[in-house]
This record gives sequence, C-alpha cells and structure tokens, in this order.
Amino acid sequence: MATLILTRHGQSLWNAENKFTGWVDVPLSERGRAEATIASCKLRHYRVRVCYTSLLFRAIETAVCILTEVDDICGGRTPILKHEVEDPNWKGWDQYQGNPDTELPIYMTPILDERYYGDLQGMNKAEMAEKYGAEQVQIWRRSFDIAPPGGESLEDTMNRTVPFFRGRIMQHLLEGDNVLISAHGNSLRSIIMDLEKLSGDEIVNLELGTAVPIVYEIDANGAVLKKEVLDK
Repeated sequence: MATLILTRHGQSLWNAENKFTGWVDVPLSERGRAEATIASCKLRHYRVRVCYTSLLFRAIETAVCILTEVDDICGGRTPILKHEVEDPNWKGWDQYQGNPDTELPIYMTPILDERYYGDLQGMNKAEMAEKYGAEQVQIWRRSFDIAPPGGESLEDTMNRTVPFFRGRIMQHLLEGDNVLISAHGNSLRSIIMDLEKLSGDEIVNLELGTAVPIVYEIDANGAVLKKEVLDK
C-alpha cells in the first residue's frame, strides 16, 4: 500500500485577480505561499518519497514549500529539482543520478500543466461572463468535452495527463513509494476522474481548493482504498 497526495497550487497572483491563467507562468501570491505552508503542516505526519509537478512555477513553488516548511515530510531527504530536458546546451546536468537515500526527486513536466485556456488566458472571468454569459463560461471552465475558444477541453487535458500518470507515476505507487503531485485544478481533475472512475457528468461538479491536499491510499493493484480531503 502507498499514499498518493494531490494538491492544487496555492493562490496565484492571477487567481487573486480572477483571471484565466492556463499556461501563463504566474507565481504565487502572498496568500498562496501561506496556503502552501498550511498544507505542509497538514501533511507533517506523511512521508513523501517522490514528487511530480507541472513545469509552471506556481506548482513548483507550492511543492517546494510543502516539502521544506515541515522537514519531516521528506524523511530527512533533500528535495532535488530534476530538469529532464533534451537540449545540448544543458551540458548533461540532468544526467545526475543522485543518491536515493539522501535525496527526494522533484520531477517537473509540462504534461501536468494546467488546461490551456486559449483565447481566455489573461482575461478576467467576471468580464468574460458578462460578454459570453455566465452559463457559457461555466461550461468552458467545468465541462468535460467542450473547450474554450482556441484552448483545451478537460478531455484533451486528460488525454495527456492520465497516460503519464498510469505509465510513470503509478509505478512509484506500485513499488510502495509515497508520491506528492503538485499541479493545477484541471490537470488534477482529469487524474481524479480516472482514479475515482467519475463520469463526464460527475466531473462537472468537482472543485479543487487552492493548496488543499487530497490523500489517497492506493493498493498493490493501483486501486483507491481510501480518500481524505485535508480541508480543515
């Protein structure tokens, strides 16, 4: 049995301004950093062995805060950011294998990035509701298979996140490693949809709070045994 911890990043500066963010790389707000610190305290009795984040800074910032504000979460290991890039100018630093006894790898991947919001990115959500209608904007934000103009639907997002989760992250869990994933509302909703076998209609009602850890106990076959939302 292993533990999987999912957390949406803390409040970003554009969350605070009620803007669609998507792939725009916006850092956490002061409140967002505080939320990540609170999440770290909530997770103090868990021991993370490996971490995955998106390539967007707000998710990376949240993960680092969670893993370092309370030292015990890492079990005495030092978090190491793993840059997996194919670039001759990178000079091979990403080939560093590290020491699994003393280091905790944080793998960063664009596969876990937020849903691409296309033409809505950078736009104020309330203003878009006035322009297109609140119902239409809610469909773009929460439906399964309807994409915003020029962007991704949740189904599109799921088509990139779930194969990666099943093919790579699940392997850690099956080997007994506790995993933290720090990502985004929609990239995590797509993974949760797969984990909990939710339908397209059910996923519409799923909202994820900023920096609220969701803890799953995963059995030896990759099935969910228990779920707990640490929102108190």
